[in-house]
Amino acid sequence: MSLLPYISDAVFLQTVKKVLDVGMDAIAKADRAFNRNVIDPFSMLFEMGSFGLDEASWLQNEKNRQAQKTLSNSIGLLHQGILGAVQGWQDLHTGGLVDVVNTEQEIIAEIKNKYNTVKGSDLIGIYQGLSDLIMPKGQQYRGYTAYYVEIIPKSPKRYNRCFTPSNRATGTLAPENERIRQIDGASFYALATGHKNALEMLYDKLPQAMQQCYPDMPKWDTAKAKRYFHQAFGG
Repeated sequence: MSLLPYISDAVFLQTVKKVLDVGMDAIAKADRAFNRNVIDPFSMLFEMGSFGLDEASWLQNEKNRQAQKTLSNSIGLLHQGILGAVQGWQDLHTGGLVDVVNTEQEIIAEIKNKYNTVKGSDLIGIYQGLSDLIMPKGQQYRGYTAYYVEIIPKSPKRYNRCFTPSNRATGTLAPENERIRQIDGASFYALATGHKNALEMLYDKLPQAMQQCYPDMPKWDTAKAKRYFHQAFGG
């Protein structure tokens, strides 16, 4: 029986391994580059004192912090790879005008990992980019519906609404367009896969997939980890 009903195990495991490898490479680079970076010695002392850390614990935390940003950036690629492997969908990979497309359903989507991945002032640029892809005559995606996907929403509430970011240049909101939409991750996974709980299925199977990629990886309490999913998405 496959791990997920909407993509093959081979693609799922390949995508998970790619993200794990990014994280492992990032911590290795942090190790190699640590002494080449200027460390704030005052901040170090206050962190050790305030957080109750010895030097070894502080050192490991600092290396993890430096590697975390690289890993966090790759989580978006996880969702892009998973969604792009669903039947009918295509991953356009890095550098594409958008992240995934479904030509049969006439949908394109730009996927961000979290609601605050993009600064508020930059959202109008994404809106305009999506509009330029679907509205003018002669465009490849003319007439499609464009989604701006925020995998992790600001609050555990589902939404699929017109995308109307603020335009600071004009002091107004972008005009409502039913074909330019903003959607949370759980709702978009359901839309893309046809499975209402597709994102939760993915979360539940990730620990097993990670263990299959790297059997020596330490195990953790999946039941306790699940509460963080519910905090983010409700349920």
